[in-house]
Amino acid sequence: MTTPANSPPPTGFHVDRGTCFVLFAYDIARSVDLNRAERRITAITERSRLKHKRRAPAYFDYTPAPLRITADIEPVAIGQHRTGPVVDMLLYDFGAVCVSYSLPLQGPFSSLGTLSQDLYENEALLSDSRRRIEELLTGLGDAAERPHIADFVEDYVIVHIEQATPSLAPDTLLTGFAQPLAQLLRSETLELAEQEVHDSVSQRISFGSDDVAIIDWNATLIYGRNMEDVVAVIEFANVELLEMRFLDQQLDLALDQAYHASSKRRWDLPWFPGTARTDVRRIAQLQVDSAILFEQVTNTLKLFGDQYLARVHRLISQRFHLESWDASISRKLHTLDSIYGKMTESAASWRMELLEWIIIVLIAISIAVSFLPGLTGH
Repeated sequence: MTTPANSPPPTGFHVDRGTCFVLFAYDIARSVDLNRAERRITAITERSRLKHKRRAPAYFDYTPAPLRITADIEPVAIGQHRTGPVVDMLLYDFGAVCVSYSLPLQGPFSSLGTLSQDLYENEALLSDSRRRIEELLTGLGDAAERPHIADFVEDYVIVHIEQATPSLAPDTLLTGFAQPLAQLLRSETLELAEQEVHDSVSQRISFGSDDVAIIDWNATLIYGRNMEDVVAVIEFANVELLEMRFLDQQLDLALDQAYHASSKRRWDLPWFPGTARTDVRRIAQLQVDSAILFEQVTNTLKLFGDQYLARVHRLISQRFHLESWDASISRKLHTLDSIYGKMTESAASWRMELLEWIIIVLIAISIAVSFLPGLTGH
């Protein structure tokens, strides 16, 4: 199906009911004990699971289920819109949190473009989300292992139109609103070129004849009812992207440290046992931490039994280039493992050589002692 960039859009398209979700993903700890966290937090909490309104095996779900924390907030004004009275924070056992604000939508479709621009790198929501993350981390206490707040955040916008007048078919929406859809997804005010419009709406998926999800790197537009499971999958993919970026940063740091440790000159090493072992132990710890986080993130959400949601995840993964991040992280883990192996071998070789020199020195001393008067029994 073609999506002409400059076709005149139909007039009078009105959003009767919808929600805009604004997501901020943070990394706050090495890991979180969710059961202990649930006991410590006084806000409304529940374990989040995919609802699977479509036919799917019940065992395809989060492993383990993240902890959803709901808190009352003072609504934040975003242009002509205001956030709802609550904020959701979804806490994962691998130390990530997704803060989710919801904005009720009602009005002309054209107003969504302005909202998208207002939400782009919105400082008010960013500051509010970080403050809530700091409060959450304080409340978690010892439930969070090695607490910290990463110096970067992944934000994303999901516009969900549940009901509109007139009720357009997805094909009509795509052909008649290609240009404003692209501007909405890219948060752009300028009229976009046909190639840019085509690229922005090219990743889309439908389950029924009356719904569609148009997925882009900055935002997703969902048109249809009962799409909460799609929102949940996209929300998790944004957390995946955050953790991939964080893990890639940590591996870069580990590789720098490994290179520095492995490139030390031999005479820089202090003359006592355990020096090389300290460097090797530090590199090994970084390697293990990275590998565990990688496995936790990639194995948290199981979607293989729900083909539709698996396709949704595949599309958002393509937009986020998660496969490239995955390959880069795997390659760095392999490199770190290789450096660790070489450092271990080098440390063992250094110990053996040191022992050989000790034996040589002891033999030389014993020979010298035999020729020194007064030090022998003869």
